[in-house]
Amino acid sequence: MLPFESLIPIDKSSGLPAYQQITHHMIKHIRNGVIKPGLLLPGTRELAGILKLHRKTIIAAYDELAAQGWTVVIHRKGFIVAENLPDVKPRQWDNDATGYAFNSKIPGPFYHVNQTVPFIPVAGTAQPHLIIDDGHPDTRLAPMIQLHREYRSRLQQQHVVKQVSAALSAGSFKLREAMVAYMAQTRGMQAQAENILITHGAQMSIYLAASLLLRPGDYVIVGEPGYYLANQVFEYLGAKIITIPVDRHGIDITAVHDACKQHPVKALYVIPHHHHPTTVTLSPDRRMRLLEMAEQFNFTIIEDDYDYDFHYTSSPYLPLAAGNHHNRVVYIGSFSKALSATIRIGFMIAASDFLKHAVYLRRMVELRGDHVMEESLAALIENGDIGRHLKKVNKIYCERRDYLCTLLDTYLNNIVHYTKPDGGMAVWLTFDKRYPLTEISAKAAKHGLFINNGTLFDSGDIRYNALRFGFASLNMEELKEAVEIITKVVK
Repeated sequence: MLPFESLIPIDKSSGLPAYQQITHHMIKHIRNGVIKPGLLLPGTRELAGILKLHRKTIIAAYDELAAQGWTVVIHRKGFIVAENLPDVKPRQWDNDATGYAFNSKIPGPFYHVNQTVPFIPVAGTAQPHLIIDDGHPDTRLAPMIQLHREYRSRLQQQHVVKQVSAALSAGSFKLREAMVAYMAQTRGMQAQAENILITHGAQMSIYLAASLLLRPGDYVIVGEPGYYLANQVFEYLGAKIITIPVDRHGIDITAVHDACKQHPVKALYVIPHHHHPTTVTLSPDRRMRLLEMAEQFNFTIIEDDYDYDFHYTSSPYLPLAAGNHHNRVVYIGSFSKALSATIRIGFMIAASDFLKHAVYLRRMVELRGDHVMEESLAALIENGDIGRHLKKVNKIYCERRDYLCTLLDTYLNNIVHYTKPDGGMAVWLTFDKRYPLTEISAKAAKHGLFINNGTLFDSGDIRYNALRFGFASLNMEELKEAVEIITKVVK
């Protein structure tokens, strides 16, 4: 039997529950090939005795592993590691002596900052009475009182006006330090402050990462349908986009492999958690294969984890960046979803040499962010306000998701098709072809409702006639009013 007592150390001083610590350790060892596919895990009583924990803690950990697809339950046998996972050659335990997922060097090629880019015009729209967004938080629920309290307190401190501007280009050091512990506790991710860059929203992080990884003519892989704003960045930089179908298990790994054999791929952009726009989650076996292919074909993965904090059926899957990815992953996230779309604080986590050039490029666009706001956010992370807020809104958003699905089944049955998402802030709605979204959008606007016209996610000859119905930012009454307006214009 494997030495589980040393493989699964339990830190009782950690803020992470013991069952989640067990889950994270198990997943790490499966990814690293220490725990093999098909292995029968110890019984719950046996493992509880080994780890000196209550049996219910082990049961919760095993249930979580099964819910995420890492294990399966065999009648009269117990929990077995899923056999469809790739068989990984075990790595030496002392390979990563530092204990950090991100170190000083990134093995994949990337470019330094030396490119001039053209101007892209942006058009504006009028403000309607009611908006169906593509998945934003409800600003009315954000902990703005606590955030403003911290902000006012820092504005009154004398040192605020004395900080060196250049030192703030990477973001407030206090926020980056607070994020080291926060990322470890919430995402199982080991990084240092020098691996973290604070940006003006996740979109800036996407642009900075793409600018360093891609040059005109380089190949980048994206999901189809995919996040159109990321695709626009890649096109803007002159990259050649390879679109790979996304099914109910995430991006098609076989198609990714075939594309890499045909083209020298430099980067792969993936949203493994609640893919935008379809909301599907990348399965564990595909996550592992993506990391293997990044090494095999020498490309970098841009992991966009924009709404990691919102999951309603089980704990979120650990990010690709949480495992032993050999610095093949540039991880991107945002606090805008946790707080408000108006609070533009995103972040990038990557190898330190990559981050140095990202900071240099960011200074060309924006000398620094709002370091007072960043330090205020750091205070909310450290005192637990963010954690308590997320726990509260997850329950509210789950109720709104369920209510929206009930409304869709009641009012728009046979008109729209959808799969209830496990998390996130939106439902991917596909309308029957008899009801073109371009017409629905125009008619709904006359009733004061803004709704996407269905063209955002179209690609080439592909027409989806679909939209992301953001439910998180609308309360129950607003959700009902929005669905009633849509029902009125289609019937």
